[in-house]
Amino acid sequence: MITQKLEEAEKRFIELEEELASASGDFKRYQVLAKEHAELAPLIKTYRRLKEVEREIDEASAMLEEDDMELKELAKEELPKLKEERERLLKDLKLMLLPKDPRDSKSVFLEIRAGAGGEEAALFAQELFRMYQRYGESKGWKIEVLDQHLTDLGGVKEIVASVQGKNVYSLLKYESGVHRVQRVPETESGGRIHTSTATVAVLPEIEEVEVEIKPEELRIDLYRSSGPGGQHVNVTDSAVRITHLPTGIVVQCQDERSQHKNKEKAMRMLRAKLKDKMEQEAQAKVSADRRRQVGTGDRSERIRTYNFPQNRVTDHRIGLTLYKLDAIMAGELDELIEALAAYDQAMKLESFGEKREGDAT
Repeated sequence: MITQKLEEAEKRFIELEEELASASGDFKRYQVLAKEHAELAPLIKTYRRLKEVEREIDEASAMLEEDDMELKELAKEELPKLKEERERLLKDLKLMLLPKDPRDSKSVFLEIRAGAGGEEAALFAQELFRMYQRYGESKGWKIEVLDQHLTDLGGVKEIVASVQGKNVYSLLKYESGVHRVQRVPETESGGRIHTSTATVAVLPEIEEVEVEIKPEELRIDLYRSSGPGGQHVNVTDSAVRITHLPTGIVVQCQDERSQHKNKEKAMRMLRAKLKDKMEQEAQAKVSADRRRQVGTGDRSERIRTYNFPQNRVTDHRIGLTLYKLDAIMAGELDELIEALAAYDQAMKLESFGEKREGDAT
């Protein structure tokens, strides 16, 4: 029951305050306790305000039974506001009690691949990457290209980047899937609108202890870098390609001049891909639940259409259409991402309510 969980949380919060008062001489223990206290504080503040509001509702309801007309009028005026605040506080508390995604704070690997549409798809993939670059810059993230395969016209067949910063996965996790573009290519003399696609994958970085990789399961190939890099490109075999033999997953990195650094980054990518494969297989077993969410679904799902002639972006998962494609391609993704997060939370709250149907609040 929600009330029981909240009472347990408040009891723990009071214990933490007492422990903090006696832990001032033990800095490490104090840090651990302070972290837990800070994490619980918003929940307890909201819960205590809810209890105050419920007391005020009881008092106002009692005032309705009084003979004093002024008190009755005051109660009639206050009750709707108090009940509205109670509903808002209950919703906030349910959101706070939803299980947190432990990956939300993680940095990610961002992979973008050109899909159907030839050179136009490759140009669109490059534009998508620039969109995420600009969005990342607005958040203060560090974005580092690890591997890319360019086309003659400046598009990308595939690009892999490391995106590091605060809460990267929590914001980018909704971007995985097939992105579709509709526009007239520069090479189209007849003015016909073409449709092309690009696929985006967002993989959270994984700690070494989370995925075990045995050395005998790997084939490591060295080759010469082929991308931009000045005079040192193609001089030494510094680029690294790693194949995970049991799954056939291949990762490669040619970002650094150092073979050792490229191998370390490629191993980080491999861990992320192996973890993602395990999770995709697990999600397939609970596909009904996944269809209710928008977070990290099927990589083959068409999630969004970018229509350039109409300056329109449509996210098909939530039915949201915005006529500000130019701003979105410039990296202004907050409105889209916030709408997706709100929808995801609403679905989780609905599921939360179903699981607790019949419980007292």
